[in-house]
Amino acid sequence: MAGGIRESHGSGGDDLVENHEINVTPFIDVMLVLLIIFMVAAPLATVDVNVDLPVSNATPVQRPDQPIYLTIQPDLTVNLGNDPVARDQLQQALDAQTGGDREQRIFLRADKVVAYGDLMETMNELRRAGYLKIALIGLESAAAAAAPADAPAAAPVAAPTAQGTTP
Repeated sequence: MAGGIRESHGSGGDDLVENHEINVTPFIDVMLVLLIIFMVAAPLATVDVNVDLPVSNATPVQRPDQPIYLTIQPDLTVNLGNDPVARDQLQQALDAQTGGDREQRIFLRADKVVAYGDLMETMNELRRAGYLKIALIGLESAAAAAAPADAPAAAPVAAPTAQGTTP
């Protein structure tokens, strides 16, 4: 019990007995309030946007010593490393760069104004050429925010990869 009235049968009579029981009522009140908050906030945290995304088995990978970068410019021109490549010559240029090793990972980076469909078309061209290991490249957001406005952009970092599946 939380308290009680006892008659003192001895000298003094002013001694109060300490209560050693835990009062859980405030704890239960706090838990119920938190439960209501989470019940209201949980449905707000879900995203209900319908998007048809391609299937990908993405896993993070380590960047090799000599990565092969394929860059899509805003005007949809393609560069292999620093050299421009025509789209119809992409397979030959990749075979020359990789020595015909189609197991090497291709690091694909695109300007942020490049449409998603154009990026997927380039990935399909890589798949048709036999290069199924594709890594998508992005900038670290913390490094970009810390860099001054007139400084060059941060170095690209391998983001989660989009590995192709066998056709």
